[in-house]
Amino acid sequence: MSSVIVAFPKVENAKNIRNILIKSGYDVPYICTTGAQILQSSHTLDGGIIICSHHFIDMMYQELYEYLPPEFQMLLVASPAVCNERTIQDIVCLSMPLKVHELIQTVEMMEYTISRRKKKKRAMPKERSEEEKSIILEAKSVLMSRNNLSEEEAHRYLQKRSMNNGTDLVETAQMILSLMNVY
Repeated sequence: MSSVIVAFPKVENAKNIRNILIKSGYDVPYICTTGAQILQSSHTLDGGIIICSHHFIDMMYQELYEYLPPEFQMLLVASPAVCNERTIQDIVCLSMPLKVHELIQTVEMMEYTISRRKKKKRAMPKERSEEEKSIILEAKSVLMSRNNLSEEEAHRYLQKRSMNNGTDLVETAQMILSLMNVY
């Protein structure tokens, strides 16, 4: 579950929302009253949701959004007029007066979006360096010439050995090269 930072100029408002979220099982490590505090707190976390007002002593919500790390989503709690005038579409907005069930449902929706984004990021193949690519290509070419495999078969063999051994593909390629006295 993502962490939630609650930020309002009036600390009482922030505490009330924090208490609602804690009762619903959310982790609320920080309550902030200024934009600077929000930014400082956000850099200590891996990501999450910021529930905030539209203005603080030191900045407006648009400026705050620009400075936030990309792992954070913003939930703006403001008057209907401010919600209708917002220009940044990535910001989720709840109109005042705030209803508890709407707040919880919105946070749940945002939490789901964050978890899907993290899953997609993990599923993306990591970018390999040129040296790593050349090791894998060399191992494939050795497998192709010595075992009479196609490139696709050699690649599948490397992947299967990597998965069975619980090692990285590059590490498996290095092991194959060292076993065949090439590396």
